Amino acid sequence: MVSRAYDHARPAVRFGERTWTGRELLDRAGGAAERLDGLGLEPGEPVPALVATSADALALVIGGAGSGHPLAPLGVRMTAYETAEVVKAMDSQVLLTQPEFADLGRQVAALSGRRLAVVPELCTIQRELTAEPDHLAAVLHTSGTTGLPKPVPMTQRRLAARARVNGSLCLLAPDSFYGGSAPFHHIAGLGNLAVALAAGALITGLPRFTVEGWTLLRNLGTTHTSMVPAMLETLLAAGEARHGTLRVLQYGGAPVRPGTLRQTYEAMPGVRMLNMFGQTEGSPISVLTPEDHRDAVAGRTELLRSVGRPAPGVEVRVADAGPDGVGEIHARADHLFRTDTEGWLHSGDLGRMAKDGYLYLLGRHNDMIIRGGENVHPLEVETILATHPGVADVAVTGVADERLGQTVVAFVVPSDPDAPPDPAALRAHTRTRLSGFKVPVRWWFVPDLPRNANGKVVRRSLREPAPRRNP
Repeated sequence: MVSRAYDHARPAVRFGERTWTGRELLDRAGGAAERLDGLGLEPGEPVPALVATSADALALVIGGAGSGHPLAPLGVRMTAYETAEVVKAMDSQVLLTQPEFADLGRQVAALSGRRLAVVPELCTIQRELTAEPDHLAAVLHTSGTTGLPKPVPMTQRRLAARARVNGSLCLLAPDSFYGGSAPFHHIAGLGNLAVALAAGALITGLPRFTVEGWTLLRNLGTTHTSMVPAMLETLLAAGEARHGTLRVLQYGGAPVRPGTLRQTYEAMPGVRMLNMFGQTEGSPISVLTPEDHRDAVAGRTELLRSVGRPAPGVEVRVADAGPDGVGEIHARADHLFRTDTEGWLHSGDLGRMAKDGYLYLLGRHNDMIIRGGENVHPLEVETILATHPGVADVAVTGVADERLGQTVVAFVVPSDPDAPPDPAALRAHTRTRLSGFKVPVRWWFVPDLPRNANGKVVRRSLREPAPRRNP
């Protein structure tokens, strides 16, 4: 993960009051490797670990990757029962944890029948850390929005390829300073930290996103970051989005609104915006470039509903497309982690490719609503609804209907909870852009949406209120 060209005398990581040079990071990773060697682990077997964004967590991952004990970081915000199910699906008989998560670790170990190993502060050991290109560097898990999170093995070769692609797109270099707030166990967390380290950049991170945390990143002078649009809107609403040293802002997970983009450019003059579409199994698949964002501000706002065009070196195809051009998105490239025998990643995302090469997402294959024989893709409806000024957040799902099989229902978080938008206005807003059968028939205003530990909406948890009964 640490570039061979790295100047080991320069600062490499800065977390809180702790700053390590590249040499110090590698020596702590050496200490981590020694610690892992003493746990009786099977060579090459992924080790589940309760670790969060910190210098020690990063050293543990590097030490594991370079000693044949790849780590599988797990979310520390999940419940013990959720985590135990993931651990039980792994072969390792050891569960690793940082001291601050020892209580959670004890619960998970008891539920999963694993031996708990609490890792104290790492010692410093100079040791050569080596790995072959096809050895595992780490294992990340998917978000589990449709069931148990699935393991995604990340080999050294493919992780290095991802670092080259992402580093080039984000213009990461030794003079860069990356700081993010995605969970450590997420591809946008550890995955982006690894990319920045490989580019020789200084890195920092926050355990979670807050306005105060963003202020800290700004005061430190970070030049690169990543987030989801909802975070950006929180900063704008708080009047804290300004950032004088930020060069690149990478986002994903949802489209950015035209108004939000304009305000961002006002708060961060000259910042380069990128929407990187991908998933734990492989990223990026496509990219909406800084030039695309500038074109959108200049009038081509429809570009913001796309996820751009294929990233450099990526082949993209829409498999088994129907008459509407919609099918499953497949991608092939050296930096994708989970592929079939021909090298294709089957994303599980539905989309269509426009004539100009821009890719438009329409949701997950198993999210599709079938209304009277017509296919309705929730993400398509949500993307339109999210442009309404009265909508802060929205999720669309299908509910059973005796006549049509399923019908479309929207759960809306209003921008002003005391004055939610009129459903008739939302219906008209949607109808001007989409066919009538795609327009929700019922609207529920809610304070928030059910999300998993990675912030993704869990559609199966969306429930309409039970009908009231007369006394």
